[in-house]
Amino acid sequence: MADTTGSTEATPVGAADSRPHKSSWRYIGPGIVVAATGVGAGDLVATLIAGSNFGYTLLWAAIIGCLVKISLAEAAGRWHLSTGRTFFDGWASLGRWTTWFFGAYVVVWGFVYGAAAMSSSALPLQALFPNVMDLEWWAIACGLTGLVFVWFNKYAVFEKVMTVLVGVMFVVTVYLAIRVTPNLGDAFAGLLPVLPDEKDSILNTLGLIGGVGGTITLAAYGYWVNAKGWTDTGWMKVMRLDNRVAYITTGIFVVAMLFVGAELLHSANVAIASGDKGLLQLGDILEDEYGTATAKFFLIGFFATSYTSLIGVWHGVSLMFADFVARYRGESAQKGEEVASGARERSWPFRAYLLWLTFPPIVLLFQGQPFRLIILYGVLGAAFLPFLAGTLLWLLNSARTPAPWRNGLLSNTMLTIAGLLFLVLCVKQIWDQPWADFF
Repeated sequence: MADTTGSTEATPVGAADSRPHKSSWRYIGPGIVVAATGVGAGDLVATLIAGSNFGYTLLWAAIIGCLVKISLAEAAGRWHLSTGRTFFDGWASLGRWTTWFFGAYVVVWGFVYGAAAMSSSALPLQALFPNVMDLEWWAIACGLTGLVFVWFNKYAVFEKVMTVLVGVMFVVTVYLAIRVTPNLGDAFAGLLPVLPDEKDSILNTLGLIGGVGGTITLAAYGYWVNAKGWTDTGWMKVMRLDNRVAYITTGIFVVAMLFVGAELLHSANVAIASGDKGLLQLGDILEDEYGTATAKFFLIGFFATSYTSLIGVWHGVSLMFADFVARYRGESAQKGEEVASGARERSWPFRAYLLWLTFPPIVLLFQGQPFRLIILYGVLGAAFLPFLAGTLLWLLNSARTPAPWRNGLLSNTMLTIAGLLFLVLCVKQIWDQPWADFF
């Protein structure tokens, strides 16, 4: 994405600043992590269903979704680098209400998401290795391996493993897109902003735009930038290249799955279920059309997609929680250097949240998800992205950010569009909840 601040040179953070680093592919890392974490099985199946229902008509919406998320992640990374402070330190400066919101969100969201992430990773494993053990035990195995991996490894190893898994995701999704032989003429026509002639087409389109690649992981991007060792404005150009790579990669995943939906499902008028089980149905369809080898190859990609989201959240949101606890306990302003040192990854709050993501959700695997908790999870989850966009606008247009790195017209426009988009989706999500049964 273009420089959204209007700045052309590095600005001091505190007393000094390093020289600007040349934007280079060899530095890429946090962008790969945020792309892998943000694109889960749910994102792929949502895009697959959009292709199944509307063909290539909403290709433009998927691409806009990537551009919106580029703006959010760039703004998060710019805050960390331009101020030298962490995101939660910035939120806390806006008032105690941010602490209460984030605290409620991270506890409820983590409890429910832990079970969902483990189940999603388990589904393709059970399909690949039937009759080995039940889905619940595959899910527990995924959660425990994620816990052990993140607990005992620092960011550098974590990034390398995520890069390998992203490579698997990339090869599988691109192979499938080529295998179904997309109609390139229709695909190019899908770049025109046209709405499907269907009921609720506007809301469906907004949902596709908003669902492309990440929620809380967009905020975690700034922490991964610091964990990489990027802590000042000398890394700003590198971060922006890294961020573009993240959402170009995301765009390739999403467009590839839309191609599969349009060619394999839409043309044959085949419907699949929403949620992760829709991808299992796709595996069966691929086996019928192209053979067992293609189906198993797809299931490997399905596992890589789900498991990267699991370990990405286990690492990134635990970093955020550790920062939240440190700020809540009244420690001094939280600096990016502390994240870069690895101190956060060794802290007890980081590991406590890892345990929270892993063990309490196991109960949900066997007993089902509590009705009222799921409603709260849906509402808090829907509210997070409007919260993120709104607070980024506030922080990056105020004196909290050094003047040369404050928002320019482009960034303000994109963040405003993002905020309005996610606010509409938030209101819809709240409206659609069965409140009568909640009380």
